Amino acid sequence: MNVADGLGWWGVPLAIFAGAIRVSTPYLLVSLGECITEKSGRINLGLEGVLIMGAMAGYGVSLLSGSAWLGVLAAGLVGSLLGLLHGLLCSLRRVNDIAIGISIMLLGTGLAFFLGKPLVQPQAPMLNAIPFGFWSDSPQIQSALQINPLFLIGIALAVLLHYAFRYTRWGMQLRIVGDSADAALALGYPVLPTRIFATVIGGFLAGVGGAFLSLYYPGSWNEGLSSGQGIIAVALVIFSRWEPLRCLWASLLFGGAGALGPALQAMGITSGYYLFNAAPYVLTLGILIATSSPHRTLVGAPGELSLVRN
Repeated sequence: MNVADGLGWWGVPLAIFAGAIRVSTPYLLVSLGECITEKSGRINLGLEGVLIMGAMAGYGVSLLSGSAWLGVLAAGLVGSLLGLLHGLLCSLRRVNDIAIGISIMLLGTGLAFFLGKPLVQPQAPMLNAIPFGFWSDSPQIQSALQINPLFLIGIALAVLLHYAFRYTRWGMQLRIVGDSADAALALGYPVLPTRIFATVIGGFLAGVGGAFLSLYYPGSWNEGLSSGQGIIAVALVIFSRWEPLRCLWASLLFGGAGALGPALQAMGITSGYYLFNAAPYVLTLGILIATSSPHRTLVGAPGELSLVRN
């Protein structure tokens, strides 16, 4: 049932709210993982490939094991392996992390499409949602408040990372390594192991974000599943100024933009449908333009990032 059906124009904001929660979950998980990675001074542009590979692995393991949560774990582990590969390759001398990220994106995408061909038709067990709308007799409200546990985990993780970055020794080490490798070495912090670990964790969360796509929404495996969400998540981290809580709000903003087209279509507004569906990409382009000024630095950017180094 479409959330907007039967509620008139009141159904549009409700549908956007419901869609924002669903659509934002992969953005949230991937952006939090990339936030950890970039805090260490490394950028991973391979997240699109990690996301797609995680979606394929999660769907396959769910199908074979009969457990969607085992699929989520498998997706995270596959993402960790790609993150580890990215971290190790970027640790070599005279290797550019942006070029390696693009290579990982192509590798992950190609492997997923090749290995996932037998998974297009079979139906794997899906993740269940928590029915927060049990108190209402309205089917539309009940549908809107079907919230997946991964979204709640993402919220908790955003709060936890906000605290960890500011008040824990691990967070301080990560920030120092990301701001200045020389200062980190002077303080006795291991730079390369810290960055590799951060990239592995970022890969794990990106893989879990992919599992959400294949095991909940839209809930299938196909080659067009991601629609560039991994790349958009990198822009989202920059827009959020490397702050986990801002990643949460920005993810909801992107999710709401992605839900705008379907919500208006449910109301019978089909003119400009594809334009509304392009809202997340237009928003991404606008953010990149707004944050790409040669006359000012990116506030909050780790000093060792390839994006800000001269």
